[in-house]
Amino acid sequence: MNNQKVTSMYILITILSVFFTWFIHEFTHWLTSEMLGYEAIMRLNGVGPKKGVIPTEDHQAIISISAPIITILQGVFFYFILKSKGWNKYLYPFLFTAFYMRFMAGIMNFLNPNDEARFGEYLGIGTHTLSLIISIFLFTLVYLISKKYKLNWKFQLFTIIIIIIISWMIIIGDQYFRIQII
Repeated sequence: MNNQKVTSMYILITILSVFFTWFIHEFTHWLTSEMLGYEAIMRLNGVGPKKGVIPTEDHQAIISISAPIITILQGVFFYFILKSKGWNKYLYPFLFTAFYMRFMAGIMNFLNPNDEARFGEYLGIGTHTLSLIISIFLFTLVYLISKKYKLNWKFQLFTIIIIIIISWMIIIGDQYFRIQII
């Protein structure tokens, strides 16, 4: 039987997985901007150019897709660890958070096109195509691990609730406080 007990340590690791995923995602946008020669500002939930700096259309597309690629790689990395090394409940949130982050970004594209939407428009394939493909791919990884280790609904529910609460705290915190990280 695999350990699916939601302990205070599991909650802490899940919270850390959300902050880790968010930070790495936004840091990748920031680093890509800087590497392309644009001074950028990194906040909790966003990266933007400093005033007066306007990336070219090609560079904006690269900046937009760079972070989702890292988030996908995070999901794939933790999927393969969980698949090959055996069940570890403390690694699962890193896979689930990658899926949740890209899925919610896809939902948010209906209100404000973001990473995959901007890149999809750049490629001429529409606003929702890449988000749908990426979400289905990452969901499949979560599903396969959930099936392999027979994860119960209570464990899944607690995981998603923790991830939702912390994600929305980051998003709302960024909206209200606009904390500049870099």
